[in-house]
Amino acid sequence: MSPSIESLAIKPRAPMRRLLDELRIALVIGAMAALVITLVVGRPESLFEQLVFSISIAVIGFSMVNGPRIWLLDHPRRKPLSWPALIALMAFAAPVAHYSGLVLGSLLFGFKIPGIADYPTLPRVSMIVFTFLGLIMMTAIVIHRERLRRVEQEHHQARLRAEVIERTALQAQLRLLQAQIEPHMLFNTLANLQGLIALDPGRASEMLDQLIQYLRATLGASRSESTTLAQEFAAMEAYLGLMKVRMGARLSYRLSLPPELRGARVPPMLLQPLVENAIVHGLEPAIDGGAVDIGATAENGVLQLSVRDSGCGLTGAPASRGGGIGVATTRERLHVLYGERAAVVIEAALPQGTLARLHFPLEST
Repeated sequence: MSPSIESLAIKPRAPMRRLLDELRIALVIGAMAALVITLVVGRPESLFEQLVFSISIAVIGFSMVNGPRIWLLDHPRRKPLSWPALIALMAFAAPVAHYSGLVLGSLLFGFKIPGIADYPTLPRVSMIVFTFLGLIMMTAIVIHRERLRRVEQEHHQARLRAEVIERTALQAQLRLLQAQIEPHMLFNTLANLQGLIALDPGRASEMLDQLIQYLRATLGASRSESTTLAQEFAAMEAYLGLMKVRMGARLSYRLSLPPELRGARVPPMLLQPLVENAIVHGLEPAIDGGAVDIGATAENGVLQLSVRDSGCGLTGAPASRGGGIGVATTRERLHVLYGERAAVVIEAALPQGTLARLHFPLEST
């Protein structure tokens, strides 16, 4: 089933998942800060301690800033935090995160926990400013990544919407093309039936019975978007039975459908224009009539359907055999469904007659 346009709306990720995903940025920024501090103080042996302190400060500060921002952003009724509000939040979070990170690191290493009264010294105030700048950097990176992700999602959704609209238009075009087949065939049959009523009422009654059987076999399938190859062959057998009443001994037919292809999905009423083309332009003009053979094969994921007649062939009527409304409609239907992966080939059959072949991707039920 094709997705509806309404189902393509962008769904935000869960706040907790977003926060956990973006904590990786805090880990990277914290590790970079530890490396910078170690290089500045000139004590490489303290790198591990600096990593623990810096990453603790970065994670705590990032969570204090990004947590409320994500929670507010993920609620459509609330406006996302503006940069002035974020700056104020980061100014509050920087000293809290720095002190909390120092306490956590001191507990892990067994160091003396600094007192709040002794905390506001020039070195530590400078580290709070350093933490504040780090929070600005982390928040800017996160917001930039979210904007890029949003743009990518919007582009992806736009492509999906365009595909849905195109698919809907193609399906409407396909139904229109399919609808052209049924009146064409029915008008021909009813015209023949009208002529038989006066000349041979018995055969007219038999043809009417066959027409009813044909309609029963095809009307349900013709309103569907696809049918099975078994149902398509059954419809063609009913159609050929109808033509057999009209042509009598001048028509013989054979249908060959391998059991493994009975469940293959095909567009409904796909073969009927080709079979009608074979009878009207191939067998009926011939004095002795002839035979129609319908077959199906599959190889490398490609389904091939063939309609062969032993009638007059292409000589003398190439336009009607290869360019009639039925064949043209079949070509257009396959092009709408499969594009360049499908083909309709009309060629001379040996030793006599015409061969119509259809190629398109094999689709199983």
